[in-house]
Amino acid sequence: MKHFLRMFVQVCLYFYCKCLWRCLKFVVRKLTGRCELQRICYNIKPGASRTMKIETSLRGSKNKLLQTSVSVHPDAIEKTIDDIMELKKINPDINPQLGVSLQACLLQIVGYRNLIAEVEKLRRESYDSENPQHEEMLLKLWKCLKPDCPLEARISKQWCEIGFQGDDPKTDFRGMGLLGLYNLLYFAERDAAVAQQVLSDSLQPKYREVTKEELSQFSKAEWEKKKFDKAIGYSFAIVGINITDLAYNLLVSGALKTHFYNVAPEAPTLSHFQQTFCYLVHEFHKFWIEEDPLDIMEFNRVREKFHKRILKQLQNPDMALCPHFAASESLINM
Repeated sequence: MKHFLRMFVQVCLYFYCKCLWRCLKFVVRKLTGRCELQRICYNIKPGASRTMKIETSLRGSKNKLLQTSVSVHPDAIEKTIDDIMELKKINPDINPQLGVSLQACLLQIVGYRNLIAEVEKLRRESYDSENPQHEEMLLKLWKCLKPDCPLEARISKQWCEIGFQGDDPKTDFRGMGLLGLYNLLYFAERDAAVAQQVLSDSLQPKYREVTKEELSQFSKAEWEKKKFDKAIGYSFAIVGINITDLAYNLLVSGALKTHFYNVAPEAPTLSHFQQTFCYLVHEFHKFWIEEDPLDIMEFNRVREKFHKRILKQLQNPDMALCPHFAASESLINM
């Protein structure tokens, strides 16, 4: 019986989506004199709410021109808008704002897709110690994070001081490729004071008061060792690369559309992605302190909880993750 009811509901939904919904759109157009694209642009304020509805409408259309409009080259957007206006029999002289609104939405939609391609290209490019540009960026990262402490040698245990695992950081970039280095350097350059403070905090153990519940689980000697052993400390660079992975997955899954469509008036760029990374690192650091983990072994748990929190925030169509973050100030008003 349950199987039958499930099948019945699915058939009803299919019928609604394929037939009733299209009939309803036809009736509404006749009553209002406006197509769905017009109704969205005129009734919904600019930002993620409008752009995501426009994207859904175009992708769900039966018309090939509308379907492919979300994947055209940026240089072809203006002509695509003209073709859509002609297809919908909309006079641009009577409805000049519609073309402007559609163009802004398509710039965001196409730009997001192109941003994914650009980020993916950086992620797939391996760090090459024979490449002078790669080496220059890595050494610059050290100078930004440790301006008063010269690096004694390219291969050095000093790299551990900024959170790399060994004496040669190139091995730590395997998972995220050059994208990890690009993001770390962007953070260290654009928000030097914050980056240096987060690095300093990551190296400092935090004193934790012994509660009765915790004291009952450990002997006093065990607790004294545990509370000072690792405390809130973590490897800054490694965590930065890990947060790069988190930001990358948010981007590819489409979760960051809400943020970028609210922050970038036109096409989101690599700089928008990098300033989002800066925000995520800063917020994760605060979240790590709030969670007060016993040691670094709890990192995956804390990261997953942080990830879910960000996803929940991004479900709000008016959400902009970092409207006042220092690295993004020059981008918000673009």
